[in-house]
Amino acid sequence: MARRSLPLLRHLLSRSELRTTFPTRSVTYMHRPGDGAPRPVTMIPGDGIGPLVTAAVEQVMEAMHAPVYFEKFEVHGNMKAFPREVIDSIRKNKVCLKGGLVTPMGGGVSSLNVQLRKELDLFASLVNCVNFPGLPTRHDHVDIVVIRENTEGEYSGLEHEVVPGVVESLKVITKFCSERIAKYAFEYAYLNNRKNVTAVHKANIMKLADGLFLESCREVATKYPGIKYNEIIVDNCCMQLVSKPEQFDVMVTPNLYGNLVANTAAGIAGGTGVMPGGNVGAEHAVFEQGASAGNVGNEKILEQKSANPVALLLSSAMMLRHLQFPAFADRLETAVGKVILEGKYRTRDLGGTSTTQDVVDAIIDALD
Repeated sequence: MARRSLPLLRHLLSRSELRTTFPTRSVTYMHRPGDGAPRPVTMIPGDGIGPLVTAAVEQVMEAMHAPVYFEKFEVHGNMKAFPREVIDSIRKNKVCLKGGLVTPMGGGVSSLNVQLRKELDLFASLVNCVNFPGLPTRHDHVDIVVIRENTEGEYSGLEHEVVPGVVESLKVITKFCSERIAKYAFEYAYLNNRKNVTAVHKANIMKLADGLFLESCREVATKYPGIKYNEIIVDNCCMQLVSKPEQFDVMVTPNLYGNLVANTAAGIAGGTGVMPGGNVGAEHAVFEQGASAGNVGNEKILEQKSANPVALLLSSAMMLRHLQFPAFADRLETAVGKVILEGKYRTRDLGGTSTTQDVVDAIIDALD
């Protein structure tokens, strides 16, 4: 009996090996009828390096035959307001890709970036700060998503001179906006299989304003028992980011803290030139470089044509996924990853000598 069972055992083992070595099937994206129709996207090249990196996106989209086309508008940071036709275009298309806009320092000129967020109620800013294989950084295993409230706080723009030499600037925090951004952060964590959400605050000093923000986060957290909720004071947060950033997962913040935290996290994970980002509301989305840290108007980078296009290319991949073109987003992200991993074509901010066009050409060559 034992002898007879040996051939059967060998047969079953061989079938098991076949099953384990058979190539797995890729996930099929089942689109809705008509989803392949090209989609219009409003494009704002912006100031400084903006036209250089938005042109890079156009080249890559054309090389991929991506189902998008751009409606381009000239907008500059020294304008008093967005031209009405630009706002109308974004409202119509629902999606915008934007280069940086330089905001003049002082002088009472309102930031066009802030204007756009308020006009379209783009209440959530999202920046993904993650290590890239092949790009050396001080810390490994960094994968942080910073979700920042985008419409109030210190950016409310409510300032006035009380008496000569005394200026009052109001920080506005509301229950509605705090709850809304907390819901978005927890929903993001839930949909993307993230395990932790950390609220960043200064409620030990600003007990009413940041206290209201924390109260809203705590209430929302109770509705997501599968996600761990933490709180951290913003100054301790900055120290923890530069010493042990891998402890953070999703971070939800009021407006000003989010700007500081996102730029810090971007610097830790590889630099602002490789960090994608976007701003989203109920109806519209604007995609742009995730963290700028002042490189938008850098004349030297512009003269050398050495602006890093990776951040905006990855932001455009986020845009493609938002438009429900996931295969195109995957192709673009894979090509960018290959070029970074190979290390042959890198701009100066990543320790290389390549121009913007060198990197774009390499990414196009790496497309599947």
